[in-house]
Amino acid sequence: MSSTPLPGIGVRYDLTTRERRRLSVVAHRDGARTLNAYQEDDPDACALSVRLTSAEAATLVDALMPGHHSPNLLSTTELGLVAERIALSAGSHWNGRLLGETRMRTETGVSIVAVLRRAEAIPSPGPDFRLSGGDTLIVIGTREGVEAAAVILGRE
Repeated sequence: MSSTPLPGIGVRYDLTTRERRRLSVVAHRDGARTLNAYQEDDPDACALSVRLTSAEAATLVDALMPGHHSPNLLSTTELGLVAERIALSAGSHWNGRLLGETRMRTETGVSIVAVLRRAEAIPSPGPDFRLSGGDTLIVIGTREGVEAAAVILGRE
């Protein structure tokens, strides 16, 4: 599975199955998901595209992974907060810079609660934490704050 940040839209996740079929899911910032399946003979030609609401996507996840999915994970809570994954591209402006340089909390009100790097999770990174292209940041804040954070972190 690979992921590609789509600034202003969300993140696209791509998967090639064991049978060499290409699938992708676009995780939109508003919580919606678009599921795409590509033609067998032309992996660049989309054979099916279905846009799902966040509730429909959660139902599909429950069908695919019953008992594994936590419906509150990375979703809007009753408090009006959202948590989201934001990936830093390899060519990110923030590659090699300190987390504090982003001024994330000051500029957006968003907190970066963890960084996923390779197979490890770094909880509660401080302002002296050095970012790296390929990192995935777990952010929490208002929908507007998370969208602003995605714009800042998507800077190339």
